[in-house]
This record gives sequence, C-alpha cells and structure tokens, in this order.
Amino acid sequence: MKLLKYYTKSPEVTTLCELLYKQGYNIKISDSFSLEVDAAVKDFQRKNSLVVDGIVGMKTWTVLLQKNSALAPTNSADKFLKESDLITFADQYDLELAAVKAVNEIESSGKGFLINNKPKILFEGHIFWNELKKRGIDPNAYYNANHKDVLYPKWTKIYYQGGVKEYDRLNEAMTLANDPKFREAALSSASWGSFQIMGFHAKPLGYSDVADFVAKMEVNEGEHLKAFGKFLEKNGLLTHLRNKSWANFAKGYNGGGYKLNKYDEKLAKAYAKYSKTN
Repeated sequence: MKLLKYYTKSPEVTTLCELLYKQGYNIKISDSFSLEVDAAVKDFQRKNSLVVDGIVGMKTWTVLLQKNSALAPTNSADKFLKESDLITFADQYDLELAAVKAVNEIESSGKGFLINNKPKILFEGHIFWNELKKRGIDPNAYYNANHKDVLYPKWTKIYYQGGVKEYDRLNEAMTLANDPKFREAALSSASWGSFQIMGFHAKPLGYSDVADFVAKMEVNEGEHLKAFGKFLEKNGLLTHLRNKSWANFAKGYNGGGYKLNKYDEKLAKAYAKYSKTN
C-alpha cells in the first residue's frame, strides 16, 4: 500500500479514512490527509503499540487491515471492471478507450465499491427535497435541525461525509418517516457507482424503478458501466465524448457548475495520460 502522511491527497487516503471510521473514528471521509485524520492515525498507532508518528506505512497498514479483515469480501474482485469490459464498451459505443477510462477515473477514482462491499454513493439533500415534493410530500414539514444534514432546499456540500458514511445519511433520509415514498425518494437522491449516476434517472434509463436500478448497482461495476452507456445515449453525450469536447461533456454530465471543480480540465488531463498508454 502507498505510504501516507499529513498533507497527502490521493484515493488511498479515502480507503484509510474508511478503515479508521470502521474502527470508531468519526472522521470525514475524503482523499485529503487532514489534521483530523492525522490525529486519528496517531491515536490508532498509540492504541496498537505502533510507533506514533502519523505516517501510514507498511506496519500501520498491516495492523489496520488485520483489524478490518472481516470487511473484505472473498470475492470482491468479481465486482470490479476488467480491461476487457472497457474495451468492449468503447467498441460498442464507438468511443476511444482512453476517453472512457478518463471519465471512470474522474467520477470515482476508478472505484465503484466501498470497503463495506456496497456501491459508492453521494447523497444530495437538495435533491431529496425535490423528490419529496414530486411525491406530494411537503419537505418543509420535516425541515428542522435534527435532519438538516439530509434535507435542505438548496445545494451545499457542507453535509457531505464521504465513503461509507454517506450510507448513514441515506439511511437517515429513508427512515425520516414511516412511508415507502421516503425510501424511494431517498434512493433517487443519491448518485450511484463508478459513474455516479443519480437514482432519479432510473426510469428514463429503462429500469423499472429506482429499487431495480439500485439492485443492479449492487451487483458489480459491469452494471455501472451499462448504466453509464444508457445515460450517454439518453442525454446525447456520446458525440461530445467521441470528439473529446470536455467542456460540453462536463456540462451535460455534471451540470453548469462543472467549472467550479475544473471537471473538464481534470477529464482532459486524465485522457492525455491514458491516451499515451493505450
């Protein structure tokens, strides 16, 4: 495993945060090795008779993985995309393989499942607000301090928790009321899998309902790839991806706010990397 320490920013830090969270450290899960993560690592090292230096090297990784060994499914590799899957997909949609790999990397760091063997998700409280309204439910009746992290009228990222902790938010939203409409609305309000497709796209993409969509997302990353293809077709994005028109693709895929995260620039950079190796 990669050596990690304070200030490191990489996908491996997200895995580190997830493992620490499962050990009882209530930290934000992200790809940034923050002071909060540093304090958790040092506490873990102290409690497990390791050198307390905040550096996650071979010894700390070994003990951390041993402590979380029950979380690792024996058949986890069966869930992962294979090179052949991406090649077949690129051929099917007349896309350059490097372009497909670029989107896969930027959307989910090439990772569609979490350490709890569930699909990667991100729950959006403002979408939940709108999904409740679509079902004839007034979200204002449930808008209070107790649930401000899952139900709010406008987009914000301050309540994002990342990784496995997003399922805590999803579960909170699903059980906000004893009504199946809340579960349906909540599932529709999260983005799912390797390509982070929102649940409310389920029916337009040909799934019978959002529960059917989620069930498919729980199978493997191959199903994530199928959903991605359906999304590209439905939303007219194939031409932009074929032409490597990153700004137009980014706007169609992530909305007008893509510039804030430099989504188009990240895609172009990832594409340049993969085009050299394919």
